[in-house]
Amino acid sequence: MKNSLLLKSLAIVGIAVLAFQACKKEKTYELQTLVAAGVDLNGASSATGVAATADIVATFSEPINASTANSTNITLVRDYDNAAIPTTISVSGNVVTINPNEDLGSGTLYELSFGGAVAYADGKANVAAFSRTFTTAGTFAPAGAIAHWTFENNAEDQAGSNDASAVVAVTYENSRNGAAGKAATFNGDNSIIEVPNGDLLMNTSNFTLSFWVKAVSDNHPNGQFVMGLAAFYGFQFEITGDYSWCKLAGRYDLGNNTTGSEDLWFPGDGKTFANGGWQGWDFCKDLTASGGVAGLLKDKWAHVVCVYNGATRQGIMYINGEKMKSFDFDLWPDGDAKRNVTGLKYGGTAPETVNELAFGFIQSRAGTLWDTETWGGYDFPEANHFKGQLDDVRIFHKVLTDQEILLMYNSEK
Repeated sequence: MKNSLLLKSLAIVGIAVLAFQACKKEKTYELQTLVAAGVDLNGASSATGVAATADIVATFSEPINASTANSTNITLVRDYDNAAIPTTISVSGNVVTINPNEDLGSGTLYELSFGGAVAYADGKANVAAFSRTFTTAGTFAPAGAIAHWTFENNAEDQAGSNDASAVVAVTYENSRNGAAGKAATFNGDNSIIEVPNGDLLMNTSNFTLSFWVKAVSDNHPNGQFVMGLAAFYGFQFEITGDYSWCKLAGRYDLGNNTTGSEDLWFPGDGKTFANGGWQGWDFCKDLTASGGVAGLLKDKWAHVVCVYNGATRQGIMYINGEKMKSFDFDLWPDGDAKRNVTGLKYGGTAPETVNELAFGFIQSRAGTLWDTETWGGYDFPEANHFKGQLDDVRIFHKVLTDQEILLMYNSEK
């Protein structure tokens, strides 16, 4: 009897040992961590403050089959327009790294998704499908700016290499709100910031110029040149002295080795080509009942965006997130050279004009165009120097959408 009990006890112990060993060898298949530059993306709530340049790193409990970790099975989607962000995906054992192919937009919501087709390397299980959302740091701005001057106590380009080569009589003071930091402040007499190689900023089929401006009205009856690249031989933004209109004058490639200029001019009177406006005007917001252009720009901060779309051949101006003016080159008469415009193109020639973008005047100091005119010569304090503040000047070689422009305004205002 004792031997029988002993044998039974040993059998039970053996079974327990085998069961323990089996449990010990059983693998777990799970996501362990998901981070982006130190920010946890796998928390109970959507993560915020993620760097726009961050890689996303997913760590699993077991090695991953690299052939299944691809852009079909792992996606990164921008929320506001459902655009898929191109990524480079790499695998090292149980670590999957998702590297966006371009910097993400700031202040923007994204969704990262792993589909159920991502497999573990042992072939015994697939990753359980999941999605996580996160928002990048900062206020909203579309990705892809080729230049961005924030004017945080300097005139350096935060997006590229277009730093100022000269800064004269410019100070940096509080901007439109606390989140916006500093803004460049111009005295209206001789303040100017000069940026070399301006042609690289504008030679493109698609173009967007975005900036915040506050134009002070106390001593410029003839108008203010907010910025200019060789005047209309490049592009210039101007506000007239009585604030009855503003415009972006630009130079365009006519497709025959010549260039021509055209004004994206906004008088706020509601007139188009069909009812008394100029050639090609297909839209003009009527502001006559709400104070005109002055109601938007006089002595107050305004967000201005000017776009040229090479595909539709339209120029559009937005102020404070709203479309204000547009023209369409296809509305010019048959045979007119402007029917062949292919994009913007710098057309200046030295010494009359110099290839430098100027903030605070219509051209850089080295240009001789209108040098002797009291309104157009830099050396005349009474000339149309800009007085006021500029902030967050961005240039894109792409067309920002209505939605992006409105989101940027609402985020930054």
